[in-house]
Amino acid sequence: MRLKSQVSLEYLLIMGFVVIMTVPLIVLYYSYTLNSRDEIITSQVNQIATEIVDAAESVYFLGEPSQTTIKVYMPNQIVSASLDNKEIQFNVSTKSGVSEIVQVSSVQLNGSLPKEQGIYTLTIRANETRVDIFYK
Repeated sequence: MRLKSQVSLEYLLIMGFVVIMTVPLIVLYYSYTLNSRDEIITSQVNQIATEIVDAAESVYFLGEPSQTTIKVYMPNQIVSASLDNKEIQFNVSTKSGVSEIVQVSSVQLNGSLPKEQGIYTLTIRANETRVDIFYK
């Protein structure tokens, strides 16, 4: 009888040790996953803003009535998106709060940007004094 209780106790000790070692690894994995997700989304939004600015400057310098379209995927974490004179501004929700991503253009920007998740076609059209941006 004493041998069976010793085996049971050893089994419980081994299982306890395994649980104690596994819990920190799970917490570490979860934390790393959240940080990676935030970095990926921030990078995506920064790339979208850069692509819009590059296209806007390109059509503006080609002159009126130049236009181009680009397809972009807007991630779910975008809180707001706006065009303000020569700036594109995105506010993105991250684990540490709301991050602001701004791209500055050399041309006047006018229009609106989507903030809901999805794939959008942005039309970028040159005018005499500015570039109009709208989406479908």
